[in-house]
Amino acid sequence: MADGVEASDRMIDNWTRQLQEQAQRYQAMASRVQEISVTARAADNSVEVTINSKGLLTDLTISESAQGKRMGELSALIMRTVQAAQARIPELLQQAMAETIGTEDQTAAKVFEEAKKTFPDPPEDEETPPESQHEMRFGPEDDDTPAPPPPPRPTRRRPPEDDDDDFSGRSIFS
Repeated sequence: MADGVEASDRMIDNWTRQLQEQAQRYQAMASRVQEISVTARAADNSVEVTINSKGLLTDLTISESAQGKRMGELSALIMRTVQAAQARIPELLQQAMAETIGTEDQTAAKVFEEAKKTFPDPPEDEETPPESQHEMRFGPEDDDTPAPPPPPRPTRRRPPEDDDDDFSGRSIFS
């Protein structure tokens, strides 16, 4: 009977130890994932973005060379660069998981699959969209004609001095 109790104790001790080791590996994985940061640059180096492990933008740098781009073109370039950075997250997650909890873990496989769905490969580089008639431009116009002067302010007429409605500060009932 004592052998059965001792065997049960050993089995429980082994489970406890395995669970503690697994918890430590998951904690190490969580720390590694938290540290993931991806920086990507546009092909022309006019835009640089940095994102965190959740795919959120943490830094955006627009170089002086982007000054000549149309706003629509620049915003599309920023979005493509962010998507390119986000597309690297699943690979980095998989690497962090392989180094901490292993590749055979079902939870790791599920996390990786979800990351692939959330951060798919970016679309192929598109040609820049044609200039739109509805594009907004900010800044001074190229036109050198001065703006027309503002219209004159309307003059207020003063009531006549002997206005019949003036009760000189007294009540109308007195």
